[in-house]
Amino acid sequence: MREFGFELALCAHLEREREAIVSRQLGCGVHGRRTLDTVVIEPGPEFDERAAITPATIPPAAIESAVGPGIARDPAEAFDCHPERAADATERALEIGFFAPERRGGRRLVRQVARYPDWFGSIVGIENKPDLDRPGALETQLLTDVHLAALDRVVLATASHVTGAQLHRLPDPVGVWRFDPETGERTVIRTADQLPVETPGVEILDREPGETEIAPVSTEAKAKLRQRVAERAYGKGWRSYDLPACARVEPEEGLPYCPWKGRLVHPAAECGPACDGHEPTEAPTPNVDRLRAERTPWRPDPEGRRRGQAGLDRFG
Repeated sequence: MREFGFELALCAHLEREREAIVSRQLGCGVHGRRTLDTVVIEPGPEFDERAAITPATIPPAAIESAVGPGIARDPAEAFDCHPERAADATERALEIGFFAPERRGGRRLVRQVARYPDWFGSIVGIENKPDLDRPGALETQLLTDVHLAALDRVVLATASHVTGAQLHRLPDPVGVWRFDPETGERTVIRTADQLPVETPGVEILDREPGETEIAPVSTEAKAKLRQRVAERAYGKGWRSYDLPACARVEPEEGLPYCPWKGRLVHPAAECGPACDGHEPTEAPTPNVDRLRAERTPWRPDPEGRRRGQAGLDRFG
């Protein structure tokens, strides 16, 4: 199975196996452009408070601003970032119900609808490499994750048989799973170590033979990255793709399974008139929100959102 299908099969497996937020293709770098294939967010002590606010990603700039739940603030004075970014974050926070507007002396002020909670616990990053015979930049990617140590644990997931030599080349703290996407069987070959998330880290920006470019990362920057990753995962989930407009596709659990090819397919790369098995039709639209709500603690229509909608009704 190709990497895209492997990734979706693993996400579906983790969603069934754990009471957690599963997402995919998330930026996990501070200075660099590291993207992790799969991220699992374990609920923290105040998860229910976060779920009650909005089903969407809350903009990091809005969370980090001086806007709070007590006194309404002028957004032009409450953000420590570029004015355009502040304006965009304010409008988005209002749209999703994290900010509420107030009028005072002709000025529009904003306040948080609720205190931002301590809602996420452990964050596990998973690099998917179904075929270890084609490792690519795997070693550098995993070294970056380990030395940055912004996530609690890092795991390599593969469909390959893992030899002792391959295991030896991986950074020691990295866990290793062997996952069969056909059967859903997952075997832990090596348990991932807890990384030092509460100490400063080092991010690898570029690595060539005999030369490595790095950047130091403070504990504060790591904490902000963790929050951004968790928020993006909460709003995005993992079913962030369109299903192909093909009558052959059987979208069980919202997955693009093609019986003609006998596997999960990458709709954007493999489907369409160029495929010999293509049978044009309307693309199926599974209720991904319902699927996600049934299988995870994420809520599609929380109390905070309904309160906001009820308030808007008064102006209809």
